[in-house]
Amino acid sequence: MTDSKYSIMLFRCDLRLMDNAALFSANDFGEILPVYIHEPSENITHDWSIGGASQWWLHHSLQHLNEQLTSVSQPLAYFKTTPHKAISSILINLCEKNGCTRIFWNRRYEPHHIEHDKALKMELKKHDIEVHSFNNNLLSEPWHQFTKQGTPFKVFTPYWRHCKNRFATDLPVPIPLSKPDFRTPKKTWHIEDGLSLQELELLPSNPDWSKSINVQWQAGEQSAQQKWEEFQESSINHYDEARNIPSISGTSLLSPHLAFGEISTRQIWHDATQLQMHNHTRTDDLNRYLSEIGWREFSYYQLFHFPDLPKNNFNPRFDKFHWDTNNDLLKAWQQGKTGYPLVDAGMRELWQTGYMHNRVRMVVASFLCKDLLIHWQEGAKWFWDTLLDADLASNSASWQWCAGCGADASPFFRIFNPITQSEKFDAAGIYLRKWLPELAKLSNKHIHKPWEAPIEALEQAGIVLGKTYPYPIVDHKLARLEALDRYKDLKTLES
Repeated sequence: MTDSKYSIMLFRCDLRLMDNAALFSANDFGEILPVYIHEPSENITHDWSIGGASQWWLHHSLQHLNEQLTSVSQPLAYFKTTPHKAISSILINLCEKNGCTRIFWNRRYEPHHIEHDKALKMELKKHDIEVHSFNNNLLSEPWHQFTKQGTPFKVFTPYWRHCKNRFATDLPVPIPLSKPDFRTPKKTWHIEDGLSLQELELLPSNPDWSKSINVQWQAGEQSAQQKWEEFQESSINHYDEARNIPSISGTSLLSPHLAFGEISTRQIWHDATQLQMHNHTRTDDLNRYLSEIGWREFSYYQLFHFPDLPKNNFNPRFDKFHWDTNNDLLKAWQQGKTGYPLVDAGMRELWQTGYMHNRVRMVVASFLCKDLLIHWQEGAKWFWDTLLDADLASNSASWQWCAGCGADASPFFRIFNPITQSEKFDAAGIYLRKWLPELAKLSNKHIHKPWEAPIEALEQAGIVLGKTYPYPIVDHKLARLEALDRYKDLKTLES
């Protein structure tokens, strides 16, 4: 295939125009055909095909990306693999029909994607198709950072101390609107076997559970940029404290946008450090926010260097830990019917909105692993299917952290008390009343532990424990002691 001025831009987890390194570079060579190839779950050979909530987001994110591309350049071409039609064959066919000699993409870092992309690149090269890949989803390539001993970091603090001044300082690249070939495409592309967005079948059909999510969220780059601007103007100045209060908008709410690459971490890092340089925000708040970006980087770093993270305990000591299998308790946790209001409010928020406040995530994860003694993998699987921001690196690393078996994990003996957490971070019960309307009439004193409320208070609030709201499915004090005993048994087995 002879060299030409036509290229393919393969969008994957980078559904944006701003600060898209692959897109910006592709335009240096001429006209671009933007392509998205969906790989349905039946064609996936690994265990982490995209979950239901994430599929909803992906549909709307692709829709917004296509609207952007259509308004300034060439519409997005959709394709879908089948058992007999791999990504490589779709791309090779597109290149042959359209005279393309180059494909551009931004790198992915999940183990199965790394393996797939290596094989794909080799296959394309056999057909004289150049592949240009870029880091545009992380602040640093995970293979660049090591301890003084040349080993991967296993604890966040030294990783953060080492990396935070080494992260890329390149300026975000703009949308290539000034380039004539991007702004006014002239080529007629041959994409006869392309699909419509609806034919990717990403939206739920029967039943359609997405109505409440539609009210809460808007996918796409424009929404991401708007949220980021609003956060910089207001909430970032109170982030260190406000991030722990589930009833207020104290966080950036960018995690779903980051998961689909609708905004880049490089832009966030650059904008935030500019605020710091010009003293436009308090140092403690900004440093805390930047460290949360650092935790995201550290999660990807762990996944790259320890690719079994989603399946195996990072700390192999926990391979001998005795977990329980109790489907009734697991179902009660999933449905928000544990009898512990903060846990139940979080799980119902998740089901209705595809999102859960981070402080509450830690509480519900601790409850599953240390009160119910159910394996962290069950929680990781549920979050993977129900979270809009489901991200294999963060999901795996965070669940292992909460369970006590991950890198730099919370010690297993640190067991969140769902009552004191509720009283501390939602003292007025605002969050609880929003997601548990059946408890709304209880006083602030009793709403955190309704089973201790006097009968008169329950009657006045219209609550019948065991009917309108469940009794606690376990006694937290006894469950905590049982968890600690099992941890002691594990230590005994090691000695």
